[in-house]
Amino acid sequence: MLNIADALRRWCREERPFALATVVDLTGSAPLPIGTSVAVDEDGNAIGSISGGCVEGAVYELCQQVLQEQGPSQRARFGYSDDDAFAVGLTCGGELDVFIQCIDPAAQPHLGAALAEAVEGRPAAVAQVVDGPEALLGATLGVVGGSWIADSALGDGPTGRAVADWATAQLRTGRTALFTLGGDVGTCPEQLSVLVHAAATRPRMLIFGAVDFAAALAQAGRFLGYHVTVCDARPVFATKARFPHADEVVVDWPHRYLAQTAVDARTAVCVLTHDAKFDIPLLQLALDLPVGYVGAMGSRRTHKERLLRLREVGATPEQLARLRSPIGLDLGARTPEETAISITAEIIAHRGRGSGLPLVRVSGPIHRVSQAVPETARHREGMVSGTC
Repeated sequence: MLNIADALRRWCREERPFALATVVDLTGSAPLPIGTSVAVDEDGNAIGSISGGCVEGAVYELCQQVLQEQGPSQRARFGYSDDDAFAVGLTCGGELDVFIQCIDPAAQPHLGAALAEAVEGRPAAVAQVVDGPEALLGATLGVVGGSWIADSALGDGPTGRAVADWATAQLRTGRTALFTLGGDVGTCPEQLSVLVHAAATRPRMLIFGAVDFAAALAQAGRFLGYHVTVCDARPVFATKARFPHADEVVVDWPHRYLAQTAVDARTAVCVLTHDAKFDIPLLQLALDLPVGYVGAMGSRRTHKERLLRLREVGATPEQLARLRSPIGLDLGARTPEETAISITAEIIAHRGRGSGLPLVRVSGPIHRVSQAVPETARHREGMVSGTC
């Protein structure tokens, strides 16, 4: 849903009914993740993609059917067909489970409100019941500004509160995920599957060192969706003119700035200063913080000296094991732009727990469910189970 949030916000403002088709489960190699959606309005206009093209026609027809008939929600599964090369299927070999429902924005104003917050870069979540009792199928709930609003099907009873609790918890992770709840005779006898579309604030990339490599990395980080900060203690180098792609440029001692700024498990800290008086206090602090990635630029000789200095100031073996130094993957990079690709490639691989190897040398699915989701209760390949 969040892949088409801007267009859906507009349709909600116009109170334009539409059919929404969303990937709710996948197996094997599938091109797009859980939560990706296609929408079709009453005039036949379509937005979004769920498969890179291979099942779009069939999904479009299902959307039109649900919308025209104003009928119940449907689920459809698409996979590769060996028998008929022209059959609807995924040529990449995976399987998609798609949930199709009719949305009436006038009856679900919380949906438009949550989408508007997400488009503006503020945290918001939409919970969508994709399996369970027929009366609850397609029910939605929005979490905005710390409060939640559900449609009439969910209401504010125990089930609605349980869904809201899970949606709020999932919003803190910034990850879209499917979870199950229910089975408790006393409160929620029917078991539900709920997909939470979570739009958190942009993750942060903190770049320390106002050098040419930092300028290229800021551009690459911005392209990947990070909120990029460049920090350096030297005001002559730390200027907005030199780093037009950074969201902010800060003149301060790196360790002092890091100590007072907000970080989380999605934050990437990239140290490009090459200067021990900046690097050591900065890395000493960074390796003690709950950030997702810490990398430092330098030769192997510099790295050995850096480890020695960090040990002298009390860094533990566990902390040092977190340090990515020399920073980046071995791509044969030379220029600042190539080096930025090397660094961001390592960040992506680290975040997704990828090997960093060429795909030709790796077996198994190409598109894997991310294993980097922070645990709330029991996460299992993007799925969470709970009770209400």
